[in-house]
Amino acid sequence: MKKILPFRHIEWWVVTFLFIAIILSNIINGPNFRLNNEQGVIYFAKIFIPLIFMGSFYLFHLRILPNYQKDKGKAKLIIYTILLFFGSFISIGAFSVSAGFTNDFLMPFYFNSLAIYAGYCVIIYTLNQIFITKDEKDFRLYNFIRFILIYIFVVIFLLQFQQIAEEVIAFLFVVILPAIIAVMTYNFFLIYSYKKQGRKSEALAFSILLQFLVAVIFITIYFESNALEALIIGVIVIFCIMVIIIPVSNIFFRKYDNYLGQLNTLSVKVDQGTANLAFLRSQINPHFLFNVLNTLYGTALQENADKTSEGIQKLGDMMRFMLHENNQEKIPVVREKEYLVNYVDLQNLRVKDQENVEISFHRNEDACTGEIAPMLLIPFVENAFKHGISLQKKSWVKISLRCLDGSVHLDVNNSIHRSAEQDPEKKASGIGLENVRQRLTLMYPDKHELIIRENESEYFVHLSVKLL
Repeated sequence: MKKILPFRHIEWWVVTFLFIAIILSNIINGPNFRLNNEQGVIYFAKIFIPLIFMGSFYLFHLRILPNYQKDKGKAKLIIYTILLFFGSFISIGAFSVSAGFTNDFLMPFYFNSLAIYAGYCVIIYTLNQIFITKDEKDFRLYNFIRFILIYIFVVIFLLQFQQIAEEVIAFLFVVILPAIIAVMTYNFFLIYSYKKQGRKSEALAFSILLQFLVAVIFITIYFESNALEALIIGVIVIFCIMVIIIPVSNIFFRKYDNYLGQLNTLSVKVDQGTANLAFLRSQINPHFLFNVLNTLYGTALQENADKTSEGIQKLGDMMRFMLHENNQEKIPVVREKEYLVNYVDLQNLRVKDQENVEISFHRNEDACTGEIAPMLLIPFVENAFKHGISLQKKSWVKISLRCLDGSVHLDVNNSIHRSAEQDPEKKASGIGLENVRQRLTLMYPDKHELIIRENESEYFVHLSVKLL
């Protein structure tokens, strides 16, 4: 209720219920046997006039007006409104004159209906200007006022539509429906809520009080009118309240509570997932930058300034990626690919002249399409260089990256050189891989495949991600 309810559709369903009730009432209360000409015209007029009103309301309220608010086409609004006006005016006028509801086409109830609708639209526009602001977050009062206005204008419409609507319809909307809503409201705040809190004795007291109040109303009517039927109707009303209205409303209240509970659970899960994702990203980035800086440090010691400048340039490209794109939910796959290429090129700078180190990177040259969560691929490649390269022993890192239509596939195969026990990075060596596992679970449930195999001398990773 804190958000604005879909009142355009609510208004349509209320009007639909109103006109269907009028039409069914007119059908049921019509002549049961053969009709003479005059009775037949009146009978069909009471059916088709409400149908024309309902169709006109649907076309203007759910088609013409929303289309104008969307595309601001004044010409279409004027043309369609004029066509709808004359079409409904002529057809309703023909039925009204034939049935004797009016002597000419200037039908008071037709123009009164248009005035009621126009007045309702003006009041709603004014209400929107007062309540709807960018900073407003709670629209419960606005929603409540809209419901009251809908009811008021339905009652006003019924009062001037008495030639066509049976009295029972007016009684239904003016007396019965408000009474049912009042009982349901009383039940929700004073009976159902107390039962839900475990305060059953107070709920029982309010239940008895409700029955007492209804009994007082009908006993008063009996003494005023001296009609025994008032007492019989009172007993029936109390029975309907306790056996039908309250139990049925309780079912709806429980479903509403369950719905709210599910929403709260989902909201908590989403918040936890977002927090976990943010935390995982914050772990990955500093870890990776630490390793890249170590690589550049070793390059600066071993090589000349040209090689170092090339490495710094690639690192700059990578850091720009991390600053501008790494915090986004999704990025183009081609950007993730470029980042991975820069990383491998940096590592190639470090081991370029080492004869016992083999690095191969196979990738399709076609442009990768689609979007992917950032920093999903690099942890596996980073891990391969961290544990697979030794300048003293034979080492290899083999990478294959394939971008297909709607999916990305990464294969990494590397030699293994175990870290020394005193290596301070040993404990943290699994952070990147563990994080990427959790991110895949959070962001691509049932849409990824991760296979990791390991033996004493070799490590293999296969990752396939189906893009969203």
